[in-house]
Amino acid sequence: MDIKAAFGQAFGLIVGMDPTFLQIVLLSLQVTATAVACAALIGLPLGALLGLARFPGRAAVIVSVNAMMGLPPVVAGLMVFLALSRSGPLGYLGLLFTPSAMVIAQTILATPIVVAITRQIVEDLWGEYRDHMTSLGLVGARAVPTLLWDGRFSLAVGLIAGFGRASAEVGAVLIVGGNIAGYTRTMTTTISLETSKGDLPLALGLGLVLIALTLVVNAGAYAASRIGAGRGGLA
Repeated sequence: MDIKAAFGQAFGLIVGMDPTFLQIVLLSLQVTATAVACAALIGLPLGALLGLARFPGRAAVIVSVNAMMGLPPVVAGLMVFLALSRSGPLGYLGLLFTPSAMVIAQTILATPIVVAITRQIVEDLWGEYRDHMTSLGLVGARAVPTLLWDGRFSLAVGLIAGFGRASAEVGAVLIVGGNIAGYTRTMTTTISLETSKGDLPLALGLGLVLIALTLVVNAGAYAASRIGAGRGGLA
């Protein structure tokens, strides 16, 4: 197919709000947003506690978390597949080849990023405001809410990084979701499938939406970082 014509049809899908096209985009956003929310609920408190706590083996834990940031998506997908398969420990839940399974896989990929970035931000803030917070009786776990709130703009960047990791994922969601049309087909898996089939308009249209989404999300992260830089330290 002519590239110019393919782009023209791709824009037509976007502007015309094609139902199939829109369903794929909305499912992708729903799965990724849910996964990032789960990663935030898990990763923010864990990262904060890791930034404050001092215990034997802490360095090994930090190294392990940082290493998990580079976990191959297909390995994460395989782990979730084995856990959710009929013979797996969670097979009775019947989640394999559902959007829920994709959320679990993306959460596994995004959480280490959130934990690692949160740990670094909280550790830096604690080093800067330790004396002030100690004088107020905010030590240990009691300091976590204050530090998370003060670092909220910087932490937004970590959540954005997790969102980017999850939204660009193909291998894991393909393994656990099955790429079922109208049910578990996301933007990235559709782009991969339709490109192999030679259906360039749909692949290009989804690719343009994915790029636009990435730009919007990163613009939000940049704005948050600038706001955070302008606010300074603890209020």
